[in-house]
Amino acid sequence: MVYDYTMDYDNDICKKTEVTKFGAVVTSVFFTVVIMFSCVGNGLVLWILIKYENLKSMTNTFLLNLAISDLVFTIGLPFWASYLVSNQGWLFDEPACKAINFIFFVGFYSSTIFLTVMTVHRYMAVVHPLSVVLKRKSFHSTLTSVIIWLLSIFTAMPHVIFNTVGSHSNSIEEIFYCDYDNINWKLVGTYLQNFFFLTAFITISFCYIQILQRLLRPTSHTRRKTVRLILCIVVVFFLGWVPYNVAIFLDSLISWEVAPLNDCIVSTIVDYVYYVSRLVAFSHCCLNPLFYVFMGIKFRNHLKKMLWNVSRNGSQPQNRHSNLIYSNGEEISMY
Repeated sequence: MVYDYTMDYDNDICKKTEVTKFGAVVTSVFFTVVIMFSCVGNGLVLWILIKYENLKSMTNTFLLNLAISDLVFTIGLPFWASYLVSNQGWLFDEPACKAINFIFFVGFYSSTIFLTVMTVHRYMAVVHPLSVVLKRKSFHSTLTSVIIWLLSIFTAMPHVIFNTVGSHSNSIEEIFYCDYDNINWKLVGTYLQNFFFLTAFITISFCYIQILQRLLRPTSHTRRKTVRLILCIVVVFFLGWVPYNVAIFLDSLISWEVAPLNDCIVSTIVDYVYYVSRLVAFSHCCLNPLFYVFMGIKFRNHLKKMLWNVSRNGSQPQNRHSNLIYSNGEEISMY
């Protein structure tokens, strides 16, 4: 969640000018890097999926939507970066405040849900390969994607309704911020993020534990590379989102004036943890292409062919489906 970082938060008890400056400088620089990698990585994912892969596959459809949701999430980052470096705070009007919050959280929720659904689909493919779920084709994957987007839009609506532009005056100038106009709705937004994360994390953890148990059986012919990839995905998801969700939860307890979190020193430490953990968590939008696609053999082959075609000025056109691999009549995805 993005709050009014540029405010000095000065009062008679606790001054947080330094921690605010730290968050403004470090976050704005880091966001720039994340935006660049996310746009390039997810853009390549979209291009290769559309050009080379069969989008009737459920996995490829979910990959396509995950890349779109990560790009939607990324759209909001430049506005928050400018918010952080500006001495005046929020530089845009109230409709822009509502719109950017809406776009940002639609990307956040849809990315989390698509990630969870993809994990469940992979779990079914490995643990229950004969399940009827795997026989569903383009209609079911399209319908599921539409439902996920509608759910994400519905969940992000409070950010449209209750976010507004306000101002805070310090000893020098008036600073504008884009945030909830009511502390209660601000807390609801925090706990909603915590709920989505816990649901996704429990589901993903369960699925990957079951997958690893199946792959580590003596009869399994799966290479160790696959096991390492799965472990990397779980570890990165855990390290990326657990500290951030803990930080925003602790920050919400400060609003409830829960001791000792209302102590100035403890509150400042929580702020530093929040700024750092947010950097790691928000970088997940540019790490998804790396761990979910770039490490796939088929994607690397497609990427090499695309670069080869570019170097040859497109003189050797590729068949869109020439490199699809089939097993028992079912298409194998880019994983």
